[in-house]
Amino acid sequence: MQPLTRHGIPTDPNLRILAVGTLVSRGGSGALVTTFALYFTRIVGLEPAQVGLALSAGALVGMFSQVPVGHLGDVRGPREVMRLFTVLAGFGSLGLLFVDQFWGLVAVMAYTTGMEAGGNAVRNGYIARIATGGQGVLFKAYLRAVTNVSMALGALLGGLALAVDTGWAYKSVFVLDAVCTIGTGLLFSLLPHLAPSPRTEGEPRLGVLRDTPYVVATALSGIVAMHFIVMEVGIPLWISEHTTAPTSMVAVLLVLNTVSVALFQVRLARGADDVTSAAAAMVRGGVWIAAGFAVIALSDGPGQVVAVALLIVGSSVHVVGEMITSGGQWGVSMGLAPTERQGQYQGFAGLGFSLANVVAPTMITVLCIEWGRPGWFVMGGLILGAAAALKPVSAWALATRERYGAATATG
Repeated sequence: MQPLTRHGIPTDPNLRILAVGTLVSRGGSGALVTTFALYFTRIVGLEPAQVGLALSAGALVGMFSQVPVGHLGDVRGPREVMRLFTVLAGFGSLGLLFVDQFWGLVAVMAYTTGMEAGGNAVRNGYIARIATGGQGVLFKAYLRAVTNVSMALGALLGGLALAVDTGWAYKSVFVLDAVCTIGTGLLFSLLPHLAPSPRTEGEPRLGVLRDTPYVVATALSGIVAMHFIVMEVGIPLWISEHTTAPTSMVAVLLVLNTVSVALFQVRLARGADDVTSAAAAMVRGGVWIAAGFAVIALSDGPGQVVAVALLIVGSSVHVVGEMITSGGQWGVSMGLAPTERQGQYQGFAGLGFSLANVVAPTMITVLCIEWGRPGWFVMGGLILGAAAALKPVSAWALATRERYGAATATG
């Protein structure tokens, strides 16, 4: 198999274009995420709850746009649809410049997130079709590492706007994000055209919804993915309310996670390039995640030094599981999807993660924060159980692939 990268740069020219697009677009996103909430509360004058509701409305629209837009990419041509929706998402960022009230923000976020989520679904399907020879999972891992680095660099740019703390500084970030996103969309014009695959006579419009094994596998992957929200929501609350560790540990653990993914994600995703091995990787990763949560749970009670050490060890163990299960999820979702319907299927795979984002925050707060230490063990057990169940479900799904016309490997 041809090496994925040479000196850290993809050897395939088409993958290089996608990597550059990710680097540029995610840099703009990092700057935007850093400044968004403060601009609309400090400068525009909205309530924090209003900003949160607008973001939730956008996430809801994005969640339901993924499958139909992914399907549109399959039947109309993925490059063209991906380019269009990415450019349209960039214009949504420009729309933020003119928002001065709540309902305007809701409308802009619904539009922008819907365009972005749809474009991402098509992009994931495009990657699944062109990253051949078993490189699909490795390239997704590479993009995740690039995303982490780019988001961090973008956050630094956003930090400059926060330091200036004026309306024009914040708005310059919105323009930067728009330029990065639109530029990425135009960059996709350099990618090769892939022939569209119109629906055949009698084929359901959204066949993935009738692919029961794939639906079950996606639901289980979504449960496993709740560990991302545990680290984003559970850890900050846990540190502040249940441990003697300083709250600055939240930033330390975030940096630990980001650097680890940037350095090791590709390496730990290797060997998950077919459905069977990817499902096995999910189980291994689930064990690491559950173990990490168990160590974190023990940080409630000891003195500050021990609590800090346990948090670092637990988070280090968790991030290993995070990287292993990420590779496993990509291998399962791409390997079970029909080649000509990758956009639709990858959109549905993203829907599983979106549903996890809806359910997980409340569940995590009840289990890990309100219940305390036992809740971490329950949460870890739930994730490990879902990961373990993916192995027989994947075998069941493989046995039905002839019916759905899907390949049995990511390459």
